[in-house]
Amino acid sequence: MSMKKQINDAMKEAMRAKDKPRLGAIRLIQAEIKRIEVDERIEIDDTRVLAILDKMVKQRRDSINQYEAAGRQELADVEVQEISVIQDFLPAALSDAEIAAMVEAAVTSSGATSMADMGKVMGILKPQIQGRADGGAVSGLVKAALNS
Repeated sequence: MSMKKQINDAMKEAMRAKDKPRLGAIRLIQAEIKRIEVDERIEIDDTRVLAILDKMVKQRRDSINQYEAAGRQELADVEVQEISVIQDFLPAALSDAEIAAMVEAAVTSSGATSMADMGKVMGILKPQIQGRADGGAVSGLVKAALNS
């Protein structure tokens, strides 16, 4: 089943259950997908949906940091709830050991020896970690591997 179909089915379930917070978050997901489809005049695939969901989680994490810094915990709580709904549609997160193994394999397969090769390594890793790990954290691990 495609990601868009799963999201649509989840919206129907949330409507039947009268779960307003979940319904609101799912509608935000659908609105973002629809916006991109209309703007770019394309039908997006599951890979692109994963990228959109990943970006939405990152945006909400940034918002949480800003809200907490401003002392607005009630707004941060809304963002946390939205993240949990969005993550329902993302694949299972990778463990630290799995990420480290993937970084090591990517460095080896690309033949990377210095920081100048970071783009090659990240190019290999990005499709593998999409929606399953934080790109910034993985980038830090790649930098550490290339500096050692």
